[in-house]
Amino acid sequence: MDRITAIKSFVEVAHLSSFTKAAERLGLSRLQVTRHVQELEQWLEQRLLHRTTRKVSLTQHGEQALHRFERILDETSALIAESTEGRQTLSGTVRISSPIGFAQNMLVNAVSQFIAQHPNVKIDIHASDSFSNLVEQRIDIAFRYTNTPDENLIARRLMVIGACVCASPEYLKKNKVPEKPEALTEHPCLVHLSHDKWRFIKAEQSVEVKVNGPLVCNDVPTLVQAAMNGTGIAWLPYDIARSYITENKLVPILQDYKIENNQLWAVYLSRSYQSPVVRAFIDFVAALWQEDIVP
Repeated sequence: MDRITAIKSFVEVAHLSSFTKAAERLGLSRLQVTRHVQELEQWLEQRLLHRTTRKVSLTQHGEQALHRFERILDETSALIAESTEGRQTLSGTVRISSPIGFAQNMLVNAVSQFIAQHPNVKIDIHASDSFSNLVEQRIDIAFRYTNTPDENLIARRLMVIGACVCASPEYLKKNKVPEKPEALTEHPCLVHLSHDKWRFIKAEQSVEVKVNGPLVCNDVPTLVQAAMNGTGIAWLPYDIARSYITENKLVPILQDYKIENNQLWAVYLSRSYQSPVVRAFIDFVAALWQEDIVP
C-alpha cells in the first residue's frame, strides 16, 4: 500500500465528508479512494469513518488520526519543497482568496512581481469580502484581516493593518465634524455589511457605536467611492485609505481616539501536500509585506 496516497485519500474524505468529492479532487476513482481508506483502517486496526448512504463522518479514532495524518502530509510537503528548492523551475496554479479592496490595492502588485519572476506560474484570485470555504472552493491561500485566526487552519501572520474613519472634504465643509464617537449617530455612515458597530479607545476606555446610514454593502471599494462622493462617513482599512488621504480626497476624523488594528494573515489548510509554488508564494509575500501599515 502506498500509505502517503492512502493518507491523502482519507484526509480529503474527512474534509469533504464524501468519497465521491474526494475522488474528484484527487483525480482518482471512488473505488480507489474507498480502498485506500479501507487499507488504512486495516493497517491501524481501527475504524476511521462512519459510513451511511447519506453521510460520512469521523469516528473518535478517525478524529485523532486526522490530526496526525495532516501533520505527516505537512512534513512531507516541507521535505519535498526543501529538496527541490533552488533546482526546480516553479510552475503550477495558486488559488487565492482575498478581500476585494486588498486584492485591488496590494495583492495584485505582489502577484505581478511574483509572475514576473516565475512566468510558468498561474494565479487565480477569488476576491470577496466574505470568508471563503477553503475546502469547497479549493483555495490554496486565503488572506484575512483578523486578530483571531481560525484554529482549524494554519495561519501565518504577515503584518498589522490599521483602520481610520474618514469623510470627504466636501462632506466636512457642509456638516459639523464629529468630535466624539457618539456623534456618529447624527451622521450618515457608510456601513460594511459585517461591521455596523465601530469601536474606539481613549485613555483605556472603549466606546462602541452602532452606526447606520444610507448605504450598506459588503465591498470596501464601494464604500471608498461613496465616501469620496460625500455620501457619508466610512470606516476603512488604512492600506486602502492611505493614498486617498495623502491626495486629500478623504480626511481622517476622530483622530484623538484609537482604533484597534487588525492583523493580516495568510491561512491555508493543514492537509495534503502543499505544492512548492504555493509555499514559495507565501514566503514571497511574507518577505514583501514586512512593514506594518498604520495611521
